[in-house]
Amino acid sequence: MTVSLIERFRDRLPVSAATPVVSLGEGSTPLLRAERLSERHGAEVWLKWEASNPTGSYKDRGMTMAVSKALEEGAAAVICASTGNTAASAAAYASRAGIPALVLTPQGAVAGAKVAQTRMLGAKVLEVRGDFDEALRAARELADRGTHALVNSLNPYRRDGQKTAVFEIVEELGSAPDVFVVPYGGGGNTSAYAQALRELGLDTPIVSAEADNRPATMASAIRIGEPAHAESVRAAHAHVVSVSDAQIVEAWRELAALEGLFCEPSSAAGLAALRKGGVDGERIVLTITGHGLKDTASAERYAPPPLLVDPDPDAIAAAAAG
Repeated sequence: MTVSLIERFRDRLPVSAATPVVSLGEGSTPLLRAERLSERHGAEVWLKWEASNPTGSYKDRGMTMAVSKALEEGAAAVICASTGNTAASAAAYASRAGIPALVLTPQGAVAGAKVAQTRMLGAKVLEVRGDFDEALRAARELADRGTHALVNSLNPYRRDGQKTAVFEIVEELGSAPDVFVVPYGGGGNTSAYAQALRELGLDTPIVSAEADNRPATMASAIRIGEPAHAESVRAAHAHVVSVSDAQIVEAWRELAALEGLFCEPSSAAGLAALRKGGVDGERIVLTITGHGLKDTASAERYAPPPLLVDPDPDAIAAAAAG
């Protein structure tokens, strides 16, 4: 039987016997040694494959906590603003809890696959005429009216859930790595990792990899102009490395071709920071936050095209060798 994240880390989470556990089997994700990346970049590189969470992203770690606590506190519905992954996670866990989810997305700025996933999971999806920051402000105002529980990472229970990735990594490696590297959109994951390190009494550095053109990056999951957790990122003394879209795409393709991990573009921002020279350490853990099937349109755009050949063995062999 699958053990939920809350049950696995119950002694380190703000839950009690009265907390109804809303779970889809999140957490306990693979930590993979990246042999080829290690050789290429001259360090021991590990990949925390968070795309194996139930809805395909790391957001499920926090959402199991946020929705469980919302249910415990009597919430009748949840609300979030999202560039995609929070939306799908909120929709899934609200559905599991038997309560409605209201999702606000910035108009035209979310990968279509994520919107489709969220709609299939039963959430009411509203496109806001504005950017993510405007959508988040509206979500917070509605939550303040008491009609919905906000399940963005401003909800502290979200960060409590997300910090468990650090517990898993340290437990599996037997000690902390020299550095953790995470993509930086809103900064919630950096904040959660810093919280975990404080609880463990560790001072391991965190590198937060952001897009250098935040409001318009092709990596839609980190297309956030005003990070809600910018102050927490500064307080954590995280080293922020800015990477271009071209660098993200190069890292994205390298991760897939060398290690067999098909992630969404934003998830490759950490590797882009490593490739740029912004990460120091002999043992490095890159958190790969979301699955590539979250953004198939970008994959279609940037992946090598298929070749058309005749159904002839010689023609196929020649094309394969070319």
